[in-house]
Amino acid sequence: MNTLAKKIRCLREKAGMSQQELAVSLSLQRVSVTQIENGSREISANEIKKLAEIFQVSADLLLGLASEPEITLKVAEIMPEKKAAMRISVPQKNAAKFKEVLLYMLNAIGAKPNIGETALYKLLYFVDFNYYEKYEEQLIGATYIKNHFGPSPVEFKAIVDRMIEKKEVVKVVNKHFGYDQKKYLPLRKPDLGVLNAREKETIDAVICALSDKNAKELSEYSHNDVPWLTAHDGRPINYESVFYRTAPYSVREHEDR
Repeated sequence: MNTLAKKIRCLREKAGMSQQELAVSLSLQRVSVTQIENGSREISANEIKKLAEIFQVSADLLLGLASEPEITLKVAEIMPEKKAAMRISVPQKNAAKFKEVLLYMLNAIGAKPNIGETALYKLLYFVDFNYYEKYEEQLIGATYIKNHFGPSPVEFKAIVDRMIEKKEVVKVVNKHFGYDQKKYLPLRKPDLGVLNAREKETIDAVICALSDKNAKELSEYSHNDVPWLTAHDGRPINYESVFYRTAPYSVREHEDR
């Protein structure tokens, strides 16, 4: 089973195909493709047949009964309309949502001595990636870069600078264990009408689980999350990688719905 799972993942990646595209082709949920590729879900004979057709290989190849040919046919050539449909999963910048999420968090935990700018970066990352894993939708949809200290949202500075200009937050610099710490304190309440119940629940869960950690602890914790581990230094962290998360980071039960 594990050999077959690895073979399917390898063929998908060689074909330049995402998990979502493969799920659409198989008429499955994306989580089912994740389960197939990690070997936790059995594959039916009909699905083997469909996979062979999609990747333009024989069923014997999938089952390890034949050697692997070169794959020259790209998925985009087989089903370009599905490639276009996948565009919706690319993170979309949402400055208004970013502001209200940040204000929601600052009103809840901004005054805590351990919550400086670096800690906020990590908390925002877990809010965004946890929500995406659980609901397969964007919450903020910010772009997070992998750096030495963990994930950093590239939009943060520009958005917060505008918030400071509009007197929505104030920046203060304190000494925290002998180091300068940038803190942001809210000057207004968040507009809760911008956030739905699932979004608030996700933010609250991250606050409850992680807001007592300091910046160093949050950075170290983020370094063991699969999205950060699989990203290249200085490059954006891929939201799709949340579907390979393991405990204690995964926030959803991977089962068919």
